[in-house]
Amino acid sequence: MINSNEIIEKLEKRLMTFSNDPKTDNVGKVIKNTDGVITASGLSRVGMGEIVIFSDDSTGVVFNLDEEFVSIIVLSGGGSLREGDTVKSTGNLLSINVSDEILGRVVNPMGDSLDGKIKIEKGKSIPLERIAAGVIDREPVDTPLKTGIKAIDTMIPVGRGQRELIIGDRGLGKTAVAIDAIINQKNILKTQKQVICIYVAIGQKQSTVAQIIQRLKDEGSFHYTVVVVAGASDSAAQQYLAPYAGTSIAEYFMEKGEDVLIVYDDLTKHAWAYRQLSLVLRRPAGREAYPGDIFYLHSRLLERSVKLNKDLGGGSITSFPIIETQAGDISAYIATNVISITDGQIFLQSDLFNSGIRPAINAGNSVSRIGGSAQTKAMKSIAGKTRLELAQFRALEAFAQFGSELDVATISQLERGKRTVEILKQSQYNPLSEAFQILSIWCVGNGCLDNIKIEDVQRFELEMHSFVNANYKNVIDLLASGEKIKETTLNEMKKALEAFKNSFNKISKEIKK
Repeated sequence: MINSNEIIEKLEKRLMTFSNDPKTDNVGKVIKNTDGVITASGLSRVGMGEIVIFSDDSTGVVFNLDEEFVSIIVLSGGGSLREGDTVKSTGNLLSINVSDEILGRVVNPMGDSLDGKIKIEKGKSIPLERIAAGVIDREPVDTPLKTGIKAIDTMIPVGRGQRELIIGDRGLGKTAVAIDAIINQKNILKTQKQVICIYVAIGQKQSTVAQIIQRLKDEGSFHYTVVVVAGASDSAAQQYLAPYAGTSIAEYFMEKGEDVLIVYDDLTKHAWAYRQLSLVLRRPAGREAYPGDIFYLHSRLLERSVKLNKDLGGGSITSFPIIETQAGDISAYIATNVISITDGQIFLQSDLFNSGIRPAINAGNSVSRIGGSAQTKAMKSIAGKTRLELAQFRALEAFAQFGSELDVATISQLERGKRTVEILKQSQYNPLSEAFQILSIWCVGNGCLDNIKIEDVQRFELEMHSFVNANYKNVIDLLASGEKIKETTLNEMKKALEAFKNSFNKISKEIKK
């Protein structure tokens, strides 16, 4: 029989070994070092997510708590750690120092400088892992975040505080869409708050990140941007922590009442890094060799994107997570996980990309669950039917391939659809202001381009923007205000378009001669 007195004595002896002295209580020994994951014993009072220091001054963070052992992922150094080395807890959670000085900087997930400048020592210390704001602290998303991309701002509008997934195969321009959105924030009107931008590079080549940074500098967009880098050559631990560090930086500005846009490029590599750590930690693998808590990994990250109510300052975090698919399979494990967490997705399709439609956005599989709430009244009144017309064009286009005889109305609709597709094309790093977007969409929707050759549509658009901006500046100002378009404004737009079209047709005839 089990003697209850003996059990009680053993428990009392075990409790006696715990001391309030941190020197004896919070010091342990390294048992083994496996691919940057340390197994240690003796850290009896250490907490999850706590920073620990090893005998060689390298640092780590507690990542797993077992009955007898603690698993620690190494953050810096650790290459010389051997069995028997000591490890001591600090009592501090893993945090990053953030201040306004971090704008225009390149840092790693620990906040260390990667741009050769002085490390930010002073600032607010924000934990990398935080609980997301509750329902009471939030308010509905109703303020547009303008990306400058016609296809998105008209058909898949994004609001400040929204989580919009960018998904598609490799090399289709997912990063380009996000960078265009960052560049477009320099065009914010004086009446609106500047959007702080954070670009988190996870598992990217250093050369790729350097090109992005240089592009942001060239476009004059780097001074309101922070770049957090955990490159392909960095450890899995750094890649795992990078998006959480970026979100903590975003929360610093959000709590000051600022609006923030954060890009996670990309969460597929983030899932790979977590899987690598999990395999070393012997966490049981489930579907597609990912551990069962992979959903929680991304949900607790993306739930931190929020629009706070006015009592808490009214700040917001808008997130653009990026997911890479294989052969367009959006039903894969990680893809479906993130789709179910976010408030919509922008789906880039390889067939559209290869046919010259760029950005290669598939309007049928793309959606914004915020919808018209994230559009100005001016944009909503003009762009409302664009998505429906494009979907009808795709269906008619597929039907017309059978070679059937078509009536005049159907041919007219097909021709209008071709010009809609052409007007939605947009070159990379060339975001448009909302006023010019409205002009372009209004032109094609009202038949102004019906007698313009398809190969001349983009030239027509470019020259039309310059003409209206030079000769009808009042139209641009009225459209930029975002107010509902009045009849007088529509008449001014028609007048401007008729004047330009006459000059355009004359020039086209002269070119032919």
